[in-house]
Amino acid sequence: MPFPGGLWWLLCCRRGFTLLRRDYGEAEREADGEAEEEEEASFELRAQGDQGSLEVSLSQPTRSSSGSERSLLVAEEMRSLIVEKGPGPVEDDPDALVKGWLQREMRGCMKTPWIRPRKYWFVLTPDSLDYYSSNEKGARRLGSLVLTSLCSVLWPDKQLYKETGYWSVTVFGRKHCYRLYTEHLNEAVRWVCAVQKVIDSKAPVQTPTQLLIRDVEEHRDSPEVLKQIYCCNPILRYTSGPLYAPLLPFPYGSLDQSAPGPRSYTTLRDEAVKLFNSLQQLESERDPVPLMQGVLQTCLDLPPLVDEIYCQLVKQTTEPPAPGGQGDLHYWQLLTCMSCTFLPSPPVLRFLRFHLDRTENRFPASEMAKYACFIREALGKTKGRECVPSLEEILVLMQRQEMICTVHCPGAPACSVAISSHTTAEEVAQELVSRLGLSQSPNLFALYEQSRRREQPVGSATLLADVLTRFENLAGEDREQDPPCRLCFKHYGFLDTDNVPRDSLEFALLFEQAHEMVLRGYVPTSEETLQTLAALRLQSLNSDFSTHAPFPRLEELFPPHVLHARLPPPPHRPPSKCRGARLRAGLLAGGLWGQALAKQRAERDQRLRGRLREEGASTMAAIVEKWKLLQGMGRPEAMAAYVALVREWPGFGSTLFDVDLHAVRPRLGVGQGQPWQWVTLTPLSSQSPVGSGPQRLWLGIGAKAVSLYKPGEPEPLDSFCYGRISSFGASDSSTFRLSVEDRDLLFETSQVDEIAQLLNTYLASAGAQRLPRAQEPPTSPPTSEPTVLPQGLCPGAGPWQHQPPVGSSHS
Repeated sequence: MPFPGGLWWLLCCRRGFTLLRRDYGEAEREADGEAEEEEEASFELRAQGDQGSLEVSLSQPTRSSSGSERSLLVAEEMRSLIVEKGPGPVEDDPDALVKGWLQREMRGCMKTPWIRPRKYWFVLTPDSLDYYSSNEKGARRLGSLVLTSLCSVLWPDKQLYKETGYWSVTVFGRKHCYRLYTEHLNEAVRWVCAVQKVIDSKAPVQTPTQLLIRDVEEHRDSPEVLKQIYCCNPILRYTSGPLYAPLLPFPYGSLDQSAPGPRSYTTLRDEAVKLFNSLQQLESERDPVPLMQGVLQTCLDLPPLVDEIYCQLVKQTTEPPAPGGQGDLHYWQLLTCMSCTFLPSPPVLRFLRFHLDRTENRFPASEMAKYACFIREALGKTKGRECVPSLEEILVLMQRQEMICTVHCPGAPACSVAISSHTTAEEVAQELVSRLGLSQSPNLFALYEQSRRREQPVGSATLLADVLTRFENLAGEDREQDPPCRLCFKHYGFLDTDNVPRDSLEFALLFEQAHEMVLRGYVPTSEETLQTLAALRLQSLNSDFSTHAPFPRLEELFPPHVLHARLPPPPHRPPSKCRGARLRAGLLAGGLWGQALAKQRAERDQRLRGRLREEGASTMAAIVEKWKLLQGMGRPEAMAAYVALVREWPGFGSTLFDVDLHAVRPRLGVGQGQPWQWVTLTPLSSQSPVGSGPQRLWLGIGAKAVSLYKPGEPEPLDSFCYGRISSFGASDSSTFRLSVEDRDLLFETSQVDEIAQLLNTYLASAGAQRLPRAQEPPTSPPTSEPTVLPQGLCPGAGPWQHQPPVGSSHS
C-alpha cells in the first residue's frame, strides 16, 4: 500500500537530501537489526575525496522518483564503505584490533537488580564495534556500531563501580549507545583507549551545510550558480518547520561539564536543536529581550554552539516570507547581539560576511541592510566577552545605538559617557582625563568597581559592557544592596602628590581618596588625630559650625573599627575535651537551657549596641568641639589641612593590600631544595629569625618602593626599592611571590592580579621617567606652606610619632 503524500514528504524531509545530483535516503531495512544505523551513518562515512565542485549540493526536503532506486544507491554505497563480514568471527581475524567478552546493558540500567546485563563476544575493527553471540566460528553477528570521527567514548566511572561492582565503557554512536561492563579496570581502560584510537583515526565528518558553505564560497562570483544553489537547497533558506539535526557536526553523546552549576544542559546536538526552536519563538514574541539573552547565555556556556547559532540565523534571514517584518527583524536583532558578543570561526565568518553583502545588495536602504552594516562593523571589533549583554545593552543594540554609562568622580559631579559594546575601561579613563583637565598630571588614573563590600580597579582592557552586566546580575541577586555597585574615577598610582595645585580638580580627588583611606583604617594614627580629621571633613562640607547644618553619619566621618575596638571582646569558652560533656552541652542547648542561652546572647548584644551608641555619641561630641575651633577656615584650607595631616604618614601615596606573609626562603641554596621557612620580619632587616607561623600584614605598593606594615603601625617592618626586586609573579590564584635580592617572599592574598598589575604599572612609569625629556615650565606654583591649625586642635606631638595604636581608648 503506497504511503500518503504527506507522510512520504515527512520521511523525505527527515532522511533525504541531494548531494552531487544524487538522492540519498532511507533504504529498506535488512534482516540485521543494526542495518538501519549503518545506512544512517553512510553519509558521515563518505570519503573526503568526494569533494569536487558542486553546483547543487543539497536539497531538503526532496522528492525521489523511485524509492527502490534510492535504496539501491545507499546499499551500493554501504558495500563500498563497510566491509561485509562473514557468518561469524574467527580467532585469527586480521581486522580485529581488540576482542573479548564484555557485558552489555540491554534494557533499563545497571542499577536495576532484576535486569542483569548479558555477556557477548565483542570485536573492535578499524571501522566498527561488533558483538556476537559467542566466539565460536559461525556465531551470528548481533549488532554493529559504525565508528566515525563524531563518536565518543567515556572513561570508566569510579562511582558506578562502587554502586554496581562493574567498570563501565560507554560508546556513543549516531542513534545508539553501547554501555559495556567488565569487572576489571585494566580491561575497561584497554577497550576505551582502543576505541578512542579508532575514532581519532577517522577523517573529520562534514555535514551538508558545511559542504554548501564551501560551495557558496567557491561560486560567490557566479550569480547564476548561486541562485541555483539557493533555489534547489532549502536547508540554506528560511524554514517554518522544526530542525531535526544540527547544521554543523557535533560529537554524539558529548556532555558539556564546564557549564555553570545552576544551568543544566544535555548533549550539544540536542541543545542545537532546542536553540533553533527558541529562534523560531522570536518571530511571535512581544518582548524578545529575555529570550535573546537566554540564547546568548547558552552560547557563552557552550562555546561550540556559537557557529551553529550563526548558521541558523543566516538560514532564517535568507529569503524569509516577509522580509523586513517583525519576525525577520527579531532575527536580525539577535544576529546583531551575537556579533557584539561572539566571533565565529573563519569559515563561518566568511559565510556570514557574504550573507551580509548579499542582503545589502538585494535590499538597499532597508532596515535589514542597516543591521547588516552595523553587524559588519561590530565583527571587526569583537574579541570575546566575559558576560552576555545586559538587558539594557540588548535594548540599545536592537536600536543600533550606544549606551550611556555613568561614572562617579569623588569630589566632582558624575560624568555620563557614551559607550558601545567594545569600549574598554582604558578608553573611558582617557576620555575622562581629557574632559576633566588632568592631561598634565603626572599621576595615574583608572576606573574602579565600587560596592558596599569592596573596591577594585577595572582592568584597562576590560569591556565596560561586561562590568555593567555584572552590576545587573548583582542587583538581581541582592535587591537590598545599598548603595548599589557603581563605577568610580579615581587615582590609580601616585607619582607626585606634593605639587598638586590646591585649587584643581585633582586635589579634590586626592582629598576624597585620602578620606576613604582614613575610613577604611589604612591610615594608622591616634584617635585624637582621627577626630581632628573628622572635624576638618565637616568644615569642608558645611563650612562653619551651625546647629542647622546637615550632619553626616558618624561612619562617614570616623573609622567604625575604632569604636568597635573599645567594646569588650566576647567571652571565650574553651571547648570541652570530654565527649560526655560535649554531649550534655548539646542536649541542654536543644532544651530549656538553649532558650536561656539565646536570651543571654540577645541581652549581651543589646548591651553592646547600647555601649556602641554611647561611644559614638561621645566621639561625635568631641568632633563637634574640634569643629567649632575651625571657625573662619574656608573649604580649600580645610581640604589642604586634611591632606597635610594624612601626608605626614610615611606610607601616604601607597596602595595597601591585606596579605598573609606565608613563607620566606633565602635565594641562596634554592637549587638544593631548601624548604620554606616561617619568619618574623624586623624593620629593614635582611636576616629574619624563624618564627611560628604566617603573619597578617599590609603590603604597600608605592611609586618608589614596596613596604611591609604591621596593621595599625605607622613605621614599615621592611621596605624594598624597585632596584632590589629581582622578580615577582603569581605562584597560583591566591599566592603572590616577591623575590628580593637574597629572599623569596610568599604572600597569601585574594588580590594577586591587582598587586601584579600595579607593580607593572609603577615599573613602566619608572622606566618612562628615566628617559630624557625636555624641561617644561611649571604649570602651577609650588605648594605653599602647610596650613596651620588653630591652637588646641591637634596634639602637640607629630601625629605619626609615638602615638597610641589605632583603637586605643583613653579616659
